[in-house]
Amino acid sequence: MTRPRPIPPDHKAFAALPVRMVTVGAAHEQMAVHVSGPLGPGRVPVVCLAGYNRNMADWSDFLRLAGQSHDETTPFVLIDLKGRGRSTDRARAATYSSLTDAEDVIEVMRALAVERAIFVGQGYGGQVLMALAARRPSLIAGTVLIDAGPVSDSRGLVRLRVTLNELTGVRGEASLRPMLRRMAAADYPGMPETVLDAVSTRSHHVDKRGRLQPLFDPALIRLLEPFDLDDVLVAQWPLFDALTCAPLMMMRTQLTQQLRRETFEEMMKRRRDAEAFVIENQGSPALLDNTEDVEPITDFIRRVAGARKAA
Repeated sequence: MTRPRPIPPDHKAFAALPVRMVTVGAAHEQMAVHVSGPLGPGRVPVVCLAGYNRNMADWSDFLRLAGQSHDETTPFVLIDLKGRGRSTDRARAATYSSLTDAEDVIEVMRALAVERAIFVGQGYGGQVLMALAARRPSLIAGTVLIDAGPVSDSRGLVRLRVTLNELTGVRGEASLRPMLRRMAAADYPGMPETVLDAVSTRSHHVDKRGRLQPLFDPALIRLLEPFDLDDVLVAQWPLFDALTCAPLMMMRTQLTQQLRRETFEEMMKRRRDAEAFVIENQGSPALLDNTEDVEPITDFIRRVAGARKAA
């Protein structure tokens, strides 16, 4: 049994996101789930999954803005995959994969009595959704992929590993805050320091000794060690093609290193029926903190949910 990661009960990034813990798999492994709005028959919830080492706090602004655009009949469900946020870590690091995470999402949907949902995934969360489509297509009413595709960019994986390693063990507020802001500024040029600080505190916290601690299983960093900048990763187009089971929207941030532009263009060619958007002047994860970027997603959700009700 793994020792739980210590997470401050008053961590600001989680303050507005109370969760219920759902046991999935082994008895000691649980997943944190936040539900906004009532679930029930005839309602198509929107289920959101964050990126590789990220958690549901990345959806805070999206949840606020999307909630303003939809009535109370549209529930939103935020899930921390195992090893992220307030979910427990996996007992064995070797079992971290998009396929096992997809199975976990299926179990959470079963626990919530959700038969069909619209799924939104950023980065790795989108890869989990592709695996979910291959495993259980009947569960998917629609999909939104953000910086996610069938080919991961090795540059993004290496950069993530280097960044997380550099942050490990850094101590003292005077050293931490400028370092975190400098790293975040590369993905969000021109953004105010309050935004840069918010992005950082969604994935890390400062412990009582003044050391920066991850809000994810450190084993996730070690899993990135085999990748090099010039690696050409195997494309998983069959998993992407599995998304033909439902309507699709694809989004890419302009500065991302997670999804190459040529891969995004190939995705558009393969799914000419899908909607595609670029979020300008941002990297990963997309902030989704303004109406201009959120509105295409909420319009897509409204059309898909409306089509389900009319069927």
